[in-house]
Amino acid sequence: MQIGQVAERTGLSLHTLRHYDDVDLLRPSARSEGGFRLYTEGDVARLMVIRRMKPLGFTLEQMRELLEVTDALPGTSGAQEAELRARLAEFVRLAEDARARMLERVAMAEELLGVLRSR
Repeated sequence: MQIGQVAERTGLSLHTLRHYDDVDLLRPSARSEGGFRLYTEGDVARLMVIRRMKPLGFTLEQMRELLEVTDALPGTSGAQEAELRARLAEFVRLAEDARARMLERVAMAEELLGVLRSR
């Protein structure tokens, strides 16, 4: 897929996709003869992980690290797998914390709406 198709499917802007390539967060799997970025379904799946992390406040470095962990997990065993699973568990904890903060903000918004609507 070309970058425009990927932008449409993921809801990410062309600028964002180019930026992710520039900072080595997610490079397209290939380039056309004309130099156009070409993405695979796997690239789109990875972009969706990034897209879900962004509003939770994860940094680009954290996004990169999580992708490295999930890429490395298949086919590992023993101590290496245990280390990767521990790193993955930390990302789960960070995502749970971010979700809790978001839920608190939603609850505050609901309270405010209740006050405003009762007037």
